[in-house]
Amino acid sequence: MVRLKRRRNEALDHDHDPASIARRLERPREAQTVPDAILGGIDGCVTTFAVVSGAFGAGFSATVALVLGLANLLADGFSMAISNYEAIQAQREYIEGIRKSERAHIDRSPEGEREEIRQIYRRKGLRGETLERVVSTISQDRQVWVDTMLSEEHGLQTTGLSPLRSALTTFAAFLLVGAMPLLPYTLGGLDATQQFVASLVIAALMFFLIGMLKSLVYHRPMLQSGLRTLLMGGAAAGLAFLAGHVAHSVFGVGVA
Repeated sequence: MVRLKRRRNEALDHDHDPASIARRLERPREAQTVPDAILGGIDGCVTTFAVVSGAFGAGFSATVALVLGLANLLADGFSMAISNYEAIQAQREYIEGIRKSERAHIDRSPEGEREEIRQIYRRKGLRGETLERVVSTISQDRQVWVDTMLSEEHGLQTTGLSPLRSALTTFAAFLLVGAMPLLPYTLGGLDATQQFVASLVIAALMFFLIGMLKSLVYHRPMLQSGLRTLLMGGAAAGLAFLAGHVAHSVFGVGVA
């Protein structure tokens, strides 16, 4: 235990030496794919298992459940990927619009924009000559000046936004995880109840594993995160089952 702690401290010291810091800061910031993968995986599993639950509750056959599940898997996965693409593209266009606006403000009222920089860093605790040097340094470089206004005044993330990458990651995760609850319906030798129970177990496992993945990435309690995701996914599936059962009972919808 002591040796492991020593190794971690040595690795931390190495990551914070001047050369390592310089290399890390010079690297282009990549698009974050983990949130897109988590979003796609959860929604894919919820979508297909909700279809399976609704079909089982309504008394549909395994074939109908499989066909509906595959249709929803492809259609909803594509729709979600497109929505994610458009959302991030719109965010990039919004940032570019703000960037153009800040450039125009610098051209028309440079002293006013310097005062904004001054007040921003005064709020961070800088005073006197130090504050004025910071204002002067930032305002000497137009690109740095604009980027500072985007991040400090508007709170915008200006890097790591890739609409295509996010869309493809969401779509792939949606298909991969969403297909899991449908696997029992591709196997012979199981009756409808056994297929549904197997699908239920697989979906629960997927929800729990996705929650654990979130805990590893975002440094949250593993068990708590897994159970939380499991409960949210289970609630969505329960609603779908209830809707299918009510439709079967009230309207006689179903296939024997």
